[in-house]
Amino acid sequence: MQRAFGMDVPETVAEMCRPATTAVLVYDAQVGILAHVRDREGLTARITDVLRTARASGVPVFYVRHVSLPPSHLGVAALRTAMAWQRRDRADAVTAAFPPDAEHTRIAAELAPAGGEPVFDKLGMSALVGTPLEAALRDRGVTTLLLVGAVLEIGIEPTARHAADLGLLPVVVEDACGVVDDDAARRSLASLDYSLLSYRCTTAEAVAALC
Repeated sequence: MQRAFGMDVPETVAEMCRPATTAVLVYDAQVGILAHVRDREGLTARITDVLRTARASGVPVFYVRHVSLPPSHLGVAALRTAMAWQRRDRADAVTAAFPPDAEHTRIAAELAPAGGEPVFDKLGMSALVGTPLEAALRDRGVTTLLLVGAVLEIGIEPTARHAADLGLLPVVVEDACGVVDDDAARRSLASLDYSLLSYRCTTAEAVAALC
């Protein structure tokens, strides 16, 4: 750890992940999303390891989940996004992929929040757009955001970039982030590495740092 301008400046991921200044974000650990990731069972076990350690160390845990508006209330950008993801040629043919009350929208039971941990609903990819997450992190004095959940190459990458732009230290726990497309996930990690604005570690390294 360096000391400069009256501040501690971490040099390693282990130093970044001090329990007093770290939070864990569980990204889209939903029934309908985890159904598509590779090695779901192993992924769930690794996320559970991070959560168990964070909770034992008093590290706050936050959740976000993806929800959908009714098609009648989507705007132009949202309609085009729905058309692309649902492979539809017509805007009036899209459906609500993740209605808030749908079974596949809920957080998977094995990764459910504990002790009143909040779940913030979002409409887009970054967990920091349209949710109270940033305000909650600032109020807790959080400087490091540990990212776990799914999907790495879809929503976790833009969340890490957004967190960095907000002055946080985003740490992607790479083996605790679900992947759908291996090549796309590798490109996401390579792009994050190239930016030099986010960091990554393994579940074992995250657990050791949070203890």
